[in-house]
Amino acid sequence: MVGWCMLFGVFLTLLGGALYHFSDPKAITALFPAFFGIALFVLGIVAFNSNARKHAMHLAALLGLVGWGFPAYRVVKSMGGDDFEWNLAIWGQIGMSVLCGLFLIMCIRSFFAARRARKQGA
Repeated sequence: MVGWCMLFGVFLTLLGGALYHFSDPKAITALFPAFFGIALFVLGIVAFNSNARKHAMHLAALLGLVGWGFPAYRVVKSMGGDDFEWNLAIWGQIGMSVLCGLFLIMCIRSFFAARRARKQGA
């Protein structure tokens, strides 16, 4: 799971960089996916230490939950407005929400598998 954490960190960082590059005018909010991606990547590095792995991966799952929930909420909220349009910001929020949602699903499956393995070993 540590490798997936780092990979999703890279994907989110690339998404944030692309959003910032193509946004006009340059908005710091376009880099939000990159901030989440850098944090996931760092947590993946921390998780290589077996003593810190559990805490790092739970924090990464929390970042995945926040990274899924807030952009999804913003998209749904903006779709209810009268002046809704499909622009780069909306697509960026959808992209971040999808990436973080996939990562969160993988984290949950990994946590269940670790619990099953602990129960079978005990």
